[in-house]
Amino acid sequence: MSHWLAELDGRRIAVEVPASSANLGAGYDCIGVALDLIDRIEVEVLGWTRPGVDLAVEGEGADELPATVQNRFVQGLEAALRAGRGDLPEGVGWRVEMTNRIPLARGLGSSAAATVGGLLAGNRLLGDPLPTTELLRLATGIEGHPDNAAAALLGGFVVVGAIDDGLEAIRFDVPRDLRTVVFIPERRFATSEMRDVLPERVPLVDAVANLGRVALGVAGLAAGRGELLRALTVDSLHERYRAEIYPELPGLIGAARDAGALGACLSGSGSAVIAFADSMSLLSRIEAAFSAVAADSDLEGRVEVVAPRNKGAAVVAGD
Repeated sequence: MSHWLAELDGRRIAVEVPASSANLGAGYDCIGVALDLIDRIEVEVLGWTRPGVDLAVEGEGADELPATVQNRFVQGLEAALRAGRGDLPEGVGWRVEMTNRIPLARGLGSSAAATVGGLLAGNRLLGDPLPTTELLRLATGIEGHPDNAAAALLGGFVVVGAIDDGLEAIRFDVPRDLRTVVFIPERRFATSEMRDVLPERVPLVDAVANLGRVALGVAGLAAGRGELLRALTVDSLHERYRAEIYPELPGLIGAARDAGALGACLSGSGSAVIAFADSMSLLSRIEAAFSAVAADSDLEGRVEVVAPRNKGAAVVAGD
């Protein structure tokens, strides 16, 4: 093992990372919000005498997540170490313990959370040499798109996009009274599967409609006008195509809107559907609406009320 990595042998770092909902309707691949569903992940550097990944998982993903370097947390961890100090030697060992609340393959940013958690842990092991912009760049390289990664890393509402050769992300706090109701089906969709159904080109009228909704929605959220989520969460670019393999989607979104939701849309690439509310009575109506549609369509799942989270990923313990 190289000298710098030998110095880390036995070190332990724990991180907490929030779930996230991306797109928020019209903001395809450029808008997200962090949610108060938290994964807590702890890693111990085992050194070179115990190579591989010793993985223990409680909660979501137990008995499913790979105990290999292909685990998204380990990918993020090793990416940060390489970016900060150079190549890793063969035979490095990690003990990873996860307590996961973020459902897998439901459009709630589980892989982005794991990636960001690994990057944060690796960066802390080195003394935090990598700035947030570099962590976001690395996360995007692993994830393939930046919206979930930016929300998990920064918290709050985020707007993110490529500028020249880099990424620019702007965050702002979620309005204090805003809550979400999330319907989480017992049905999984891989991101790749949900992207495969999208056309390579869309009508100009649809692109223009989404641009206007994104502009209004972002300006409204930044100004604390949560009611403009209604405009932002109406999409013309991706949800109609994804409904071809998720036929219950329009009914779920429509029911939430009819119940009075401030906005409702597919969460990321699904299968979760998210709706926004600012009062207890509205939360209850949306919960009932989701449950009724699910029952009528024989779609198994659960409804959760989840607060948006202004705090992003954080190191919570370490030596």
